[in-house]
Amino acid sequence: MGSRVVKHDERQQLFNPPHPGEVLRELYLKPLGLSVTEAARLLNVTRKTLSELLNGHIGVSPTMAVRLGLATRTTPESWLNKQVAYDLWQAKQKMKELRRKIKPLKAKAA
Repeated sequence: MGSRVVKHDERQQLFNPPHPGEVLRELYLKPLGLSVTEAARLLNVTRKTLSELLNGHIGVSPTMAVRLGLATRTTPESWLNKQVAYDLWQAKQKMKELRRKIKPLKAKAA
């Protein structure tokens, strides 16, 4: 799970959050010796869906968060928080480019 330092708003964020699929693979599937097929069956999802999640091609939906919470004995919120942290980090990497394109909202003069 990679990390790097990025300055933002006078403080440093010290890590690039891993995709939740990477967390699932590294902290649950690998240590338990579960294949994608076995884990998909336990989660009651297709192998394709789980593979896409594990490879970072799709994110954790609320329904998937509930499934993961039940399967890992964690909370759905923890999985959604991982997804939000990942998505927000990715969006912030584009902030410099967006700052040039996005204009602040201002009230119209009366």
